[in-house]
Amino acid sequence: MKLFSPCQLAGTRLANRIVMAPMTRSRATGNIPNRLMAEYYGQRASAGLIITEGTSPSPHGLGYARIPGIFSPEQIDGWQTVTGAVHGREGKIFLQMMHTGRVGNSYNLPPGATLLGPSALGMKGVIWTDQGGEQPYDLPREMSLTEVRVAVSEYGRGASNAVDAGFDGVEIHGANGYLITQFLDPGSNQRDDAYGGDAERRNRFALDVAQAVVTAIGAERVGIRLSPYGVFNDMSGDYQGIAEQYIALAGALGTLKLAYLHMVDHSAMGAPRPDPATVRAMCAAFRAAGGQGIILSGGYDRERAESDLENGAADLVAFGRPFISNPDLVDRLSAGVPLAEPDQATFYTPGPEGYTDYPAFKDGKA
Repeated sequence: MKLFSPCQLAGTRLANRIVMAPMTRSRATGNIPNRLMAEYYGQRASAGLIITEGTSPSPHGLGYARIPGIFSPEQIDGWQTVTGAVHGREGKIFLQMMHTGRVGNSYNLPPGATLLGPSALGMKGVIWTDQGGEQPYDLPREMSLTEVRVAVSEYGRGASNAVDAGFDGVEIHGANGYLITQFLDPGSNQRDDAYGGDAERRNRFALDVAQAVVTAIGAERVGIRLSPYGVFNDMSGDYQGIAEQYIALAGALGTLKLAYLHMVDHSAMGAPRPDPATVRAMCAAFRAAGGQGIILSGGYDRERAESDLENGAADLVAFGRPFISNPDLVDRLSAGVPLAEPDQATFYTPGPEGYTDYPAFKDGKA
C-alpha cells in the first residue's frame, strides 16, 4: 500500500506517509517541555512524520493552560529531550508554532504577557485555567503595527529556536481560529491598515509570517496548516469571498516553495465541512506556484487514506485522535488490527494517565 511507502517531503526523507497530526495535550507544566512529553512522542516515532502540539513563539501566545513555548532557553532545552527521543527511534518531527492570539485568559499567561488580537473583539464562552477553573475569555488588546511586526519576528525567531532544539522543521499554524486565522477572518479582523480590510490585506500577516520563517530556516523545512470554512474559536465560517481569498493565499504561499500545505477538515467532529472544490483549488494553486507536498487530515481510516494517496489528492495523510490511544498506530494500520479508543476525560489533564499509558498491540491483544 502507498500509505506505508517511503516519501521525500522536500528536504526530509520519511519512512511512510502517515503523519501524526498536531494535538494539544496540556502536559507542559510551566510552559516547558519535559521528559513525560519526550516519552509520549518517542512512543509514536514510527509515524512517518510527527507534528507536535501547538507551541507558542511568544509569551503573549500562551492562551491555554500548560501549552509549551519555543522562545526561552529552558523551552529549547526541554524540546531537545523530545527531539532526541524521536530521533533515537529513527523518527522525524516538526514543531507546530501556534500563537493563540485572542484565545485565552490572563490566568494562563506568564507575568508581563498580554492577550493580543488583530482587533479588540472578544470571544463568547469560557476557557480552563489552573488557577481559577473555567473563566471567561479575556478581551484582547488590538495589536499596534509595531506589535504586529514584533509578532512576525517572533515566529522567525521561534523557527530558529526549533532548529536549535533539533526539530526537522516547523509547521505554521494558520488554522482553527488562532492568531493567523484571526487576521484572515473579517469577523475577527476589523482593522483599516495594511493588515485589514480587503482579503489581500487580511492575508498579509500569514504571508509575512511564512516569509519570516522561510528566511530563518529555509523553505524546505517549513509547512503551514490552514482551515477554510472553520468555525472553531468563533470564526465566521463561510463568509463572502472566502474561496477566492484562500485560493489566492495558497498560491502566494506556494511561491515561497514551502515543504507542504496541511489542509484541515474537522467535519468528522461535527464542524462544517470545507468546500471540496475550494480545497482542490487551493492545493492546485499551491503546487502550481512551487509549493511541495500536500497533507490532508480529518476523520481518516486506512482505506480512505489509501484512496486519497492513490488518486493524487494528497502526498501524506494525518491522523489525530487515533494516535492518542494507539502509540503503535502505524503497525496497527499495517496489520489491520483493531484500534483502541481514547479516553476524552484525560485529553488535557496533567500527568501520564491517558497520555503515555496506552499499551501497544502485541500477540493479538493490547
